[in-house]
Amino acid sequence: MKRWSLHVATFGGTEVRIHATFLLLLAWIGLMVLGKGGPAAAWEAILFLVAMFICVLLHEFGHVVAARRYGIHTPDITLLPIGGLARLERMPRKPQEELVVALAGPAVNVVIAAILFIAVQVLPTLSLHFNMVDGPFAVRLMFWNLLMVAFNMIPAFPMDGGRVLRAALAMFWDYGRATRLAAGIGQAIAVLGAMIALFVAQNPLIILIAVFIFMSAGQEAAYVSEQEAIRGLSVKEAMITQFSHLRQDAVLKDAVKLLLSGTQQDFPVVDWQGAYIGMLSRTRLIDALDQFGPQRAVLDVMETCPITLDPRHPLPEAMDHLRTSNCPALPVIHPVDGSLVGLLTAENVGEMLMVRAALSKSQAPASLKAV
Repeated sequence: MKRWSLHVATFGGTEVRIHATFLLLLAWIGLMVLGKGGPAAAWEAILFLVAMFICVLLHEFGHVVAARRYGIHTPDITLLPIGGLARLERMPRKPQEELVVALAGPAVNVVIAAILFIAVQVLPTLSLHFNMVDGPFAVRLMFWNLLMVAFNMIPAFPMDGGRVLRAALAMFWDYGRATRLAAGIGQAIAVLGAMIALFVAQNPLIILIAVFIFMSAGQEAAYVSEQEAIRGLSVKEAMITQFSHLRQDAVLKDAVKLLLSGTQQDFPVVDWQGAYIGMLSRTRLIDALDQFGPQRAVLDVMETCPITLDPRHPLPEAMDHLRTSNCPALPVIHPVDGSLVGLLTAENVGEMLMVRAALSKSQAPASLKAV
């Protein structure tokens, strides 16, 4: 996602990015309105669309500010044609905290709508500016914010309503059960919405949104199930200990040899003492080969991947770090001598979970026989 988005600004440590498809949407709306209403109408339509997404951005920053209250950082926010995506390091596990974070976004839209309503009452001329076919600019923006609140409060992931539902359920049941129940309700709503869109409204956009909701709910349930499965484990129990690395004087040609000689796809770069200094991913390697050729120094193209892990680090927290980082693998550093002792990858954690699940099934009959 980050590869296809453009950096706009950074506020309070949170990077704001615009996805390329959003710019395409602006161009498409502008051209469509230009053909029907002329240049003035096209610019007004683009302006209104920009205003809509400013409200979306403020909505996401509502989540950011609320999450920061609980020590949760948000690396970036990306504006997409379907809305905004705030990439929080993690969601709060306490129901009350998740409730606050989830409601903070819609609360911002309620405030914006209230301000616009008061502004129109105090300054009626605002409703006369930028008149378009569908009504006054300020009034339309007010109703857009109210529509955002209604849409986001649908009790289905990844909407805020889904997280509100989970937080409410988690006050009575454990977090995993609450998530699975909330995800099931969200998927049922998605299926119902898709059927209505298919047979009644015949709206393909609603069908796409329903599919997105269905998949997101499943992903949320799978994420929480994984977190439950690795609870109590440390990074040491899931990290890769047998891996190849590149020296600081290596060139891309050396990395290609390692890539083709085995199954490893991401290579840590170390200095002469064996201390970690960066990571060369397969994607970065292929791009650099195409751009610079095989003799380019690895140091010039590697990713710094500043997040490092201790072998004793709790595995659930480490996996959250891995998901929010831009690196496919995180280095595990010895706490005493600072040497590189392992790599943490999502694939290896998945394999570890499969092995543990298989062992638990094979050992169950033996334990029953022993009773």
